[in-house]
Amino acid sequence: VQLQACGGGLVQAGDSLRLSCLARGRTSGFAGMGWFRQAPGKEREGVSCITPSDGKTYYADSVKGRFIISSDNAKNTVYLQMNSLKPEDTAVYYCAADRATTAQTMGVSNFDYDYWGQGTLVTVSS
Repeated sequence: VQLQACGGGLVQAGDSLRLSCLARGRTSGFAGMGWFRQAPGKEREGVSCITPSDGKTYYADSVKGRFIISSDNAKNTVYLQMNSLKPEDTAVYYCAADRATTAQTMGVSNFDYDYWGQGTLVTVSS
């Protein structure tokens, strides 16, 4: 399985971006998928996660109300719609997927996923 994240770029504060993460390979039955980010000089942090089978979603407090995670199971893709972007959202964003653990069990800040994407850079200017 390979996860390919894309959609990052340079935007201004207040703008929106949508990240996509395509899963290639034996993708059937991911129990949980998540988005993480790592800002320069900081540790990686959880942003959001979803259980594709029932659509339940979870968010870090820092993005709640601004970001929306969703999945298209037919396309093996998970999305992160990022609205009202702030300079502090600047980071490399990573997607992750797990075969056995749902988002409810994994939680937003758990890094113990089976598969990880390569990351896509989001830069928000003030």
